[in-house]
Amino acid sequence: MRPQDLHGKDLISTQDWKREEIDYLMEFAADIKRKYRSGSVPELFKNRTFFMLFYNTSTRTRSSFEAAATVLGGHSQFIDFATTRGSEGESIKDMAKMYERMGHALGVRILESAVDYVYGRGNSVIRDYAKYSETPVVNMADDVYHPTQAITDVFTLREKLGAKLEKKKYVLLWTYSDHIRSWGSMQDEMLISTKYGMDTVLAYPEGFELDEKMVDAARSNAKESGGGLEVSHDPAEAMKGADVVFPRSWASHECVMTGMNRFTKEREVKLHEKYKDWRLTKRLTDTMSREGVVTHVLPVFRGQEADDEVMDGPRSVIYDQAENLLYVRAAVLALLAGSGR
Repeated sequence: MRPQDLHGKDLISTQDWKREEIDYLMEFAADIKRKYRSGSVPELFKNRTFFMLFYNTSTRTRSSFEAAATVLGGHSQFIDFATTRGSEGESIKDMAKMYERMGHALGVRILESAVDYVYGRGNSVIRDYAKYSETPVVNMADDVYHPTQAITDVFTLREKLGAKLEKKKYVLLWTYSDHIRSWGSMQDEMLISTKYGMDTVLAYPEGFELDEKMVDAARSNAKESGGGLEVSHDPAEAMKGADVVFPRSWASHECVMTGMNRFTKEREVKLHEKYKDWRLTKRLTDTMSREGVVTHVLPVFRGQEADDEVMDGPRSVIYDQAENLLYVRAAVLALLAGSGR
């Protein structure tokens, strides 16, 4: 592939991209990382602007995209949706066309409370921006997908476990939290891990199934790549021999598919509380493979999703993982909308 092959392409889900395209982006990110550490990153986004439209709050997504644009000689502009005329009813088409004329790419983050927990609404909004924008649109997290995070996680696993991830056991472990989280991160994680031939295990209590269509797509990925996809309702059994574990809470199937109001939220919190013992502990990580690692997209709710001794222990790669967001997102800006193609 060549850099220009990805120029102008949207990134809404890893499922929309071929594996060779993701491979190329990760190779480009690795090159940026090497050059960043030697102080020689070329200005591949010089005098360019990445508009970042946030319907929801952010820690790592905002800071990493801002830092990425700066490293490449350009600028990422933070926009709180609540401060725009969009919050007063301006159409997506008009906003998309305006950002297109003023900048070089548009990122959108919209999920959970911003869409009243109506599943798929956030993804639909992002696809509407992409429909009307002539410049690339990047999904910075919605209720169905989180592609730049998923690519970063595979990038990190290749650094920690080796370039070939085929047949590595990856456990996506539901863990307790009193926060109600959507499915986007877990689903894109499931999709990309099966695309790369990993033996992925979804471990969760009954009632916390993900989107059936996404699970079917992951099974198709696994069939094509030689990987696997299993479901377990026993965390101890799922963790045995795991090479990677990602502990995170997510909303129940009923909650996501019916939406959430004050009454359903109360019911959902009570449902989560039934499974407080679903927590990543050292006892569980001791059953992993010798080189097994603990990941998390953050924020991790310590003492709920996982114990401090696990997240701060020798298996944890969460800060390396967070740092890698800078390099992967720099590669996204450079390849999709950069000047050095």
